[in-house]
Amino acid sequence: MGKSHRPQRLAEEIRKVVSEMLIRGDLKDPRFKGMIGISGVDISSDGSYATLYITTLSYTPGVEMSAEEKQGILEAFKHSSGYIRSQIDKAVKVRYVPELSYKFDESFEYGAKMDKILDNLK
Repeated sequence: MGKSHRPQRLAEEIRKVVSEMLIRGDLKDPRFKGMIGISGVDISSDGSYATLYITTLSYTPGVEMSAEEKQGILEAFKHSSGYIRSQIDKAVKVRYVPELSYKFDESFEYGAKMDKILDNLK
C-alpha cells in the first residue's frame, strides 16, 4: 500500500484556515502581539492530532519578542483552540477535527543567528 497524501492536504488546509483567521483579525485576544503566522502544520497519520508551528515578528525591527510575550501567545492560542477548531470544521469537511497543539518555529531565529555568525566571519 502506498502512503496517503491526505494528512499533508489536511495540514495545508488547516494552515490556510488559521492563517486567514490571523489576517482577518478573527482572534481578538490582546496577547496576540506583533505579526503572527503559521509556518507549518504537522498532522498525525490518522488525522487526530495536529501541531501548528507559530512564527512571530516584532513590530520593532531588530527587537525579538520576550519569552513572556511568546508564552502569552501560546496561551492565547490554547485559549482560542475551541473557536479555531470550529472554524476549521466549517471550512474543511472532515469527520473529526484534530486536537490542536502549538509550538514556536525556531528555524527563523536559528537562521538569523547563523547569518549573524557568518557575517562576523567575513
